[in-house]
Amino acid sequence: MKIKNYIILLALMVTLFSSCFKDLNTVPLDEDEVTSANLFNNLLDYKQFLAKTYAGLSLTGQEGPAGHPDINVSDEGFSSYLRQYWVHQEIPTDEAIVAWTDPGLPQYNFQEWTSSSDFAEMMYYRIFYQITLCNEFIRNASDEKLSEKDLSDADIAEIKIYRDEARLLRALSYWHALDLFGSVPFVTEEDDLGAFLPQQITKKDLFDYIESELIDIESGLVDARQNEYGRMDKASAWMLLAKLYLNAIVYTGETKNTECITYCNKIIEAGYTLDDRYQNLFWLGNETSSEIIFAIPMDGINSKTYGGTTFIIHAGTGGSMNDIAPSVLGIDGGWGGHRVTPQFVGLFSDITGATDTRAMFYTDGQTLEVDDYSQFSNGYAIDKFRNSWISEDGNDTILGSNQTFVDTDFPLFRLADVYLMYAEATLRGGTGGDVTTALGYVNDLRERAYNDESGNITEGQLTLDFILDERGRELYWEAQRRTDLIRYDKFTGTNYLWAWKGGVQAGAFTDAKYNVYPIPAAEINANPNLHQNQDY
Repeated sequence: MKIKNYIILLALMVTLFSSCFKDLNTVPLDEDEVTSANLFNNLLDYKQFLAKTYAGLSLTGQEGPAGHPDINVSDEGFSSYLRQYWVHQEIPTDEAIVAWTDPGLPQYNFQEWTSSSDFAEMMYYRIFYQITLCNEFIRNASDEKLSEKDLSDADIAEIKIYRDEARLLRALSYWHALDLFGSVPFVTEEDDLGAFLPQQITKKDLFDYIESELIDIESGLVDARQNEYGRMDKASAWMLLAKLYLNAIVYTGETKNTECITYCNKIIEAGYTLDDRYQNLFWLGNETSSEIIFAIPMDGINSKTYGGTTFIIHAGTGGSMNDIAPSVLGIDGGWGGHRVTPQFVGLFSDITGATDTRAMFYTDGQTLEVDDYSQFSNGYAIDKFRNSWISEDGNDTILGSNQTFVDTDFPLFRLADVYLMYAEATLRGGTGGDVTTALGYVNDLRERAYNDESGNITEGQLTLDFILDERGRELYWEAQRRTDLIRYDKFTGTNYLWAWKGGVQAGAFTDAKYNVYPIPAAEINANPNLHQNQDY
């Protein structure tokens, strides 16, 4: 049973205790009654607060898509964690271009944002709101706190598992902070409640902290594939470690490819298997997939949000797609936002000459070239994510429970990514990797994509550049691309150009400062301990 179907979220009051959270307005339902002192009394209380920490990845407040928002912004729907993470990982790359002209948003197409960007600010505050929730849970689940409560030994043991999950969720958000912003303010449950000016942690020290946290909690987490759906387990920690190690060269200047291979192997040996059909991973019912390691659950009835996959599916629909939206895509209409660049489409001009079924482009009424980024008809559209399921023979169609808010979950971690990380870390010289094994993993993905061996490659064709392109083909619109391009030194500069990079249609040079986002200007002004990222 999905966590979204059986946990009722509490209205929580979380005390935000640092100046870096000064612009966040938490809105409890009853400020006089809901406090940490009377909130954590029994096992259910702890589980409900844990549910809030998970829900923070997709939901925006206490009353659906509009009402009692977690953070005070002009448009609550924009503030969803997953929505903002997707924007920051996809729109500045070749995988997505946005037609909307909200102030500051076209600059994400161009890689021209500034320290006053509302979007970067929303991402920053959502990350630290999430960290604050996790800190509050961990603080109230300490051994000392638990010993003061009337709890059974079994309840305490269960709450300690929850505590390690909260630490894992916090590590996830600190990884996002490291990857997106670099050097950031640092606060844990050890810091006293109350207003103070947090110190800024270096990228290397934050890397070391995340690594140590994940290693420390590993033994306390539920075994891989044994937790309730929508909750993290050992494999989620291994996945985050593998990603941390693969990108270590970016964060610390040191390579950790051997360590990446070690944790990829742990996941591979845990019993996950590739889904037989690629589309099943992104369509209705994907919670049953044997490939997904951790998903962010969505529910069109019980967890309504304008973020998450509701955002991805609606924003990627427009033009003549609206004709098939209700019956094929499972939604009540599109928002006319996102398409892809012709350079990304070119990734599917495969070296084998065979047809890659992962190329889920919608071309009716769409041009390949993006002459005018503000027109949805410029650029191929994508129908990879749907609020529906259609059988392979096309005879059976199932639609989501709600055509405004979707039921399709977002696969944050999945096995295909592990296969590709293993292959990349092996080619980068990691000890313990085997090129023949790596080739087998890549061809497993390609056999699924081509429905046979016609797309298989040889060992000589397995290069680092091929892996980057294969990651694009396999993982597009899954909030991976920016991080991948930075690791390959192709995000900024001129090593790789795509439409509207640098603010011109043909693509142009962009400054390396855009490899990280700026700390919001308001935070720099409020906290003298903070230093802005270089050249912002």
